[in-house]
Amino acid sequence: MWDPALYGRFGAERSRPFFDLVAQIGARYPRAVADLGCGPGDLTRTLAERWPLARVTGIDNSPEMIGKATAQGGPVGFELGGIADWHPEPDVDVIVTNAALQWVPEHRELLVRWAGELISGAWIAMQVPGNFDSPGHRALRDLAGEAPYADRLAGVVRANPVDDPEDYAALLTAAGATVNAWETTYLHLLPDDGPDHPVLRWMEGTALRPVRAALDDEAWTAFRAELGERIAATHTAGDGLVALPFRRIFVVARVS
Repeated sequence: MWDPALYGRFGAERSRPFFDLVAQIGARYPRAVADLGCGPGDLTRTLAERWPLARVTGIDNSPEMIGKATAQGGPVGFELGGIADWHPEPDVDVIVTNAALQWVPEHRELLVRWAGELISGAWIAMQVPGNFDSPGHRALRDLAGEAPYADRLAGVVRANPVDDPEDYAALLTAAGATVNAWETTYLHLLPDDGPDHPVLRWMEGTALRPVRAALDDEAWTAFRAELGERIAATHTAGDGLVALPFRRIFVVARVS
């Protein structure tokens, strides 16, 4: 279950890659724009501001996220649905998917399929986190592999579900697209202003979601406390801030 409030922590840090991604899309007057994995819809609404003549639709498989998105109203439509099952309608000229494809094991095949289904001149823009080798994620994998959690978390915590930029570029170039691919490491300075470590709070909004779903309340409380201690040992505070380097992978492709 996705929690919009947890995900909404550190909103400025989470939204910056979205704007950096969308800035590289060259579409001027798209007819329809799809935001796949739209979450609570705040960023989806900015697509309608950029392309006011387009029909903008956000799709997400979380009822909680879609409920939050639709409650705000506005010129954007929102639909409950999975990315893997989605197909572009004939007038879709832009697909945006921001920090979502890492949850879809078959996303490489989806990118190739979308490139074949879209009309010539359409755009695919994707961003995924590339920080799965960070200290926090290594601590998460190590703890999940230990007793008493290993059996309950087998297959839940993933090593690295995404590729490097050059791999995505090769994939979409082979599918006939013109590709712009890059990576950026953002340095987030998170305020150390609460009882919990800020990197732990960050991870609760995304990476820890499937772990929370797999554990009962007692096991989750113990797991969270131990993980917080391990994270604190590798992410120390200075002047009330904790530095979190965060690598992200971007691909913008124009279909031929």
